[in-house]
Amino acid sequence: MQKRWTIDEIKKFVENNSESKLLTTEYHGFSQKLLFKCACGSNFEKTFTKFNNKNQRKCDVCQPPKEAR
Repeated sequence: MQKRWTIDEIKKFVENNSESKLLTTEYHGFSQKLLFKCACGSNFEKTFTKFNNKNQRKCDVCQPPKEAR
C-alpha cells in the first residue's frame, strides 16, 4: 500500500529536494495539480507524483518537457 502524503510532508519534501517552493496550501490526492514557484521566479503546476517520481522539479523553461518518442 502506498503512503498517503499530507500537505506538510509534501512541503518538507519540496524544501529538502528542490530549489522550488510549494505555493498550494491543501492536498486532496495524487491526481491534484499543485502550484509551485521555480527558483527562476516562474509559477508552474505539476502533480506531486510527477514532481516526486519523475524528477520534474522545475518550470518548463528551466526544465523543458522531454520530447515524445
